[in-house]
Amino acid sequence: MSPFSFVIITYNRPVDMLALAKNIAELEGASDMLEEVIILNNASTEDYGELKNFIRHHPEIPFRYLDAPSNLGVTKGRNYAIKFATAPILIMLDDDAELEGRDSLYKLQAFFQSAKTSRPLAIVSFKVLYYENREMQVNALPHKKFDKYKDKSFFETYYFAGGAHAITKEAIEKLGLYPEDFFYGMEEYDLGYRLLDAGYSIAYSNSVVMLHKESPQGRKPKKEKLQMMWVNKCKVAWRYLPERYFWSTAFLWSFQYLAQTRFFIPGFWVGWGKVVRIPEGEKRTPVKATTIAYLKQLDARLFY
Repeated sequence: MSPFSFVIITYNRPVDMLALAKNIAELEGASDMLEEVIILNNASTEDYGELKNFIRHHPEIPFRYLDAPSNLGVTKGRNYAIKFATAPILIMLDDDAELEGRDSLYKLQAFFQSAKTSRPLAIVSFKVLYYENREMQVNALPHKKFDKYKDKSFFETYYFAGGAHAITKEAIEKLGLYPEDFFYGMEEYDLGYRLLDAGYSIAYSNSVVMLHKESPQGRKPKKEKLQMMWVNKCKVAWRYLPERYFWSTAFLWSFQYLAQTRFFIPGFWVGWGKVVRIPEGEKRTPVKATTIAYLKQLDARLFY
């Protein structure tokens, strides 16, 4: 069996997805090292004819194009696609990205084989640069202390870049998939805490570089997505962390929501309504005290 499967969810980005498919086909060892390249069209209405034509003309690359039954969102989409993946390591990429360096697969394989982590390695989070200017994308570095960690070639951490990581199939089979009630945002923390509590390690490596076609100015999340991020981060804190972190997360994220939406009060109250109902509808499965100690050892930001 080949070591890798790509899992890519695409929605309304046929041009970017075609470029990514070409990028994958040009990787060294692609025909030998890829078990499959799963592309899930997440109910897009755009024309993906050129992509399908490219796939037909490259039978040496194990592309598998699938249509989702509906817009499943990020996490449900990934979970749906993962069911078709068979390789030991799954590479999760955003559809508006490319890998820098034709030897990326060999570098990733070498990292999984030789990384000196304190626990069994479950996830590698890639270095993410903006495609436009090759500057580092701040919010894609999997640590909140950016200045302290940005120049490190390797470190162990507590979450990962959702659209730029590789995860072992073994870890998924043991711990379950991405949280399906998170339509958008914060699934990296939910799965990350579960992985760490089960004794796995999450690592960052700059040896594999993803080029992200998002503008360096960023795409400001819509009010609805900001609210999803706020509520989901609160769910994560309630499920896995001491209760004080749930309340600190709820309050501080509510202020961030106001700041980023220019004080959109209706959404603020709707968000708080969802947050205060979390203790009623969410089961608490707190991580072990040893996991909290490990998180603090990793410099994890827990209160927000």
